[in-house]
Amino acid sequence: MATRIKFLGLAAYEITNSQGKVLLIDPCLEDNPASPVKVSHLKRVDLVLVTHLAFDHLGDTAEIAKKFDCPVVCGGEVKQFLLKQGVDAAQMRTLTWGVQLLVEGIRVRSIMSRHASMRLDAEGNFLCGFPMGFIVYADAGVRIYHSGDTAIYSDLKLVGELYRPNIGLISCSEVEKDYLEKHGILDHYASEMNGDEGALAALWLGVEYALCSHYLYPKGHQDIDKFVSILNNRTSDEGPVVKPVVLEAGDVFVYPPQEK
Repeated sequence: MATRIKFLGLAAYEITNSQGKVLLIDPCLEDNPASPVKVSHLKRVDLVLVTHLAFDHLGDTAEIAKKFDCPVVCGGEVKQFLLKQGVDAAQMRTLTWGVQLLVEGIRVRSIMSRHASMRLDAEGNFLCGFPMGFIVYADAGVRIYHSGDTAIYSDLKLVGELYRPNIGLISCSEVEKDYLEKHGILDHYASEMNGDEGALAALWLGVEYALCSHYLYPKGHQDIDKFVSILNNRTSDEGPVVKPVVLEAGDVFVYPPQEK
């Protein structure tokens, strides 16, 4: 049996393991023009992971959590925000960097993210906490790293050495400018990784496959093209050291890859 990773645009993913468990990461679906999947389309969700409080990552977590009564793994600041949106405290499992949890039979480890996680809640209170990435142990031998919005940092080498992820969902581009401007983000200097940095991070992590992340549409995206080019040019006798994968929203990556 295989693990299936469906890209939903931005940094949103649906992971289905070989046991049929469905996990969502950063499920921004409604305010996501690329995603063919909206909350009403979801039939099963066993677990939601949230990397940080940004609107395009927290997304529709509250609605999904209430609809499916599923656990949410997140930082404390995300928990506080979701409490104000009516999510039951008992559903939320909070962690910080380095913590490992077993939730719904799926092991999840929090990884440091060099970013920020802050937002005003509905009452105007300022919430701030630890942004994070995750390693998801989706199936036996399947270790998926989601980078969140981290900037590059050299301890990603240590993450690769210690935890040996074999699939990376690697932020390697800035979300399209018109989408950011729609949300009032006019003067934006990306703190997430660009194509060069994302490719280097993938090499440091030692993943087998690096899936581009943090965009709506890949066509004509210079950072994605650079990410792919760098990795394709780092070869061994067997081919690229890290195989880059570019998905359109709605596409599914299957691991291990199935023979055609």
